[in-house]
Amino acid sequence: MSETAGVREVKSAARTVELLELLAARGDRPARLQELADELGVPRSSMYALLQTLVTRGWVRTDTTGSLYGVGIRTLLTGTNYLDSDPRVRLVRPYLDEASQKLGETVHLARLDGPDVAYLATRESHAYLRTISRVGRRLPAHAGALGKALLAERPVEELPAGPYEPLTPRTRTTRDALAADLAGIRARGYAVDREEGVTGIAGFGFALRYDTPAQDAISCSVPVTRLTPDHEAEIVTVMRETRARIEAATPPGGTVNWR
Repeated sequence: MSETAGVREVKSAARTVELLELLAARGDRPARLQELADELGVPRSSMYALLQTLVTRGWVRTDTTGSLYGVGIRTLLTGTNYLDSDPRVRLVRPYLDEASQKLGETVHLARLDGPDVAYLATRESHAYLRTISRVGRRLPAHAGALGKALLAERPVEELPAGPYEPLTPRTRTTRDALAADLAGIRARGYAVDREEGVTGIAGFGFALRYDTPAQDAISCSVPVTRLTPDHEAEIVTVMRETRARIEAATPPGGTVNWR
């Protein structure tokens, strides 16, 4: 049994979290009881009891036959509360609105979460060609402008050894290639993703340095078919200004220092 800060992990709580994470990772593919029991390595009877408890409380839902399971509405309500209670997200949202209106493109706020970034806010472009994004989406940090902007704020020694998962033919999959890119980001002051995370999409990411090291970043995503040199320069200018305004508006202290 693992320990955290000298406290033994509660097995039943860990199993509940693992189950919810497994169901969430399946997306629109509901799971059967035996699949879940096998995946988590627990007896079928124990899994059934856990599922029924979570169904009763709204954390898991089941179909009319009682044989398929997926995440329940309580997961959505809890996630929404996370966003509503986070002062950083509340502060940044209006600036995302302004940047999106100025540029006519999609802008994001994301937070580093282990090897990934999680999207916390998105303002979509009204143009016909739109990026694929949503709040709660996760992407490997090595494969996009948001993640690379945040990795560049950390020592190179903290990078995983690799190889890294390729999301497109342009994804950097080796530690040396990523480290070289991060060096350029530090010199330039922002990250660039040219179809590394999503084919056909370029991104420009800017770490928000109201925490040290930065945990959050903002970005602008644009279809490469719309990206001219002049538009790229405009995006960089507006996003730099947006970052500066957000950092200037962030009150010193006064918030919980979450780890």
